[in-house]
Amino acid sequence: MVDLPKIIPLSEQIRRRNFLKGAGAMMAGMAGCNSKDPFTTEAKKEQVQPSGEMVKLLSTTGEIIEVDKAYLKPTEEIPSITHMAERMGIEGKKFVMVIDLSRCRNLKKCQEACNHAHFVSDHQNWIKVYPIQDAENTSPFWQPTTCMHCDDPPCVKVCPVDATFKRVDGIVGIDADRCIGCRFCMAACPYSTRVFNWDQPIVPPEVMELQYSSETSCPPKIGTVSKCDFCPDMARKGELPHCVTACPNGVFFFGDLYEDTVTNGSETVRFSELIRDRSGYRLMEDLGTKPSVYYLPPVDRLFPFKNEDKDEAKPELHS
Repeated sequence: MVDLPKIIPLSEQIRRRNFLKGAGAMMAGMAGCNSKDPFTTEAKKEQVQPSGEMVKLLSTTGEIIEVDKAYLKPTEEIPSITHMAERMGIEGKKFVMVIDLSRCRNLKKCQEACNHAHFVSDHQNWIKVYPIQDAENTSPFWQPTTCMHCDDPPCVKVCPVDATFKRVDGIVGIDADRCIGCRFCMAACPYSTRVFNWDQPIVPPEVMELQYSSETSCPPKIGTVSKCDFCPDMARKGELPHCVTACPNGVFFFGDLYEDTVTNGSETVRFSELIRDRSGYRLMEDLGTKPSVYYLPPVDRLFPFKNEDKDEAKPELHS
């Protein structure tokens, strides 16, 4: 008989409880099996082989049991941060994005990846790719446009319920739990990058059951505003936003202003040098919004401009 400690710390109780979630189904199956067959029916179907590594668990009756590690199922992760921490952001970071217009071919892989990750409908794209023309006699080009994550965002100022907020890492987020659908933020945004969820989002049941997270923007909710969120959940894991990794031409660079580094996954460069040497600029800088998204002009383009979609709008003339 093993003596249990009289006081078990709360953190240890949570850890053990999560182990039991994985072992619970296995224990129930073993109870109904023949005593000569130590393996569960489900384990047989999956052809799980015992590893020989035994793990001690605390049963619901307060007894310590040993279970082969091979039969433990992975359990869902406990959220590592609170809702308040999501709104606060990541200390010591200042996220920026650089979009190289010379590389964009309008493949819209960025749109597809973003829509898939955030359950966005095709007509509600968070990333819009516009055909742009600087002057009448110049060649048009494609311009991917996302939320600018401004340092002085007008959308935050007009929100009456604090649903739109600015994080310490530069990201402008939306809290769908607070959003009342007034659309003041949409009217205030000079870049027209926000969309309103008129229809019920098409989301798997298991996703709809999740607690809402402003870092994943999931699950989406009807009657609320949504937009590009810079994928802060990926940044917490040290990974790039979905649009960056999905683009086959390396159009999107993402990184940290404080570290002075941005990358598109295959190339890592100094942010300051890239903006200086390639004449980087920001949209509508005269408005004083101080966007966190920079553009590199379409010089020495990799691809000629082709509008293969007949329904695509004609290039917008910027004089």
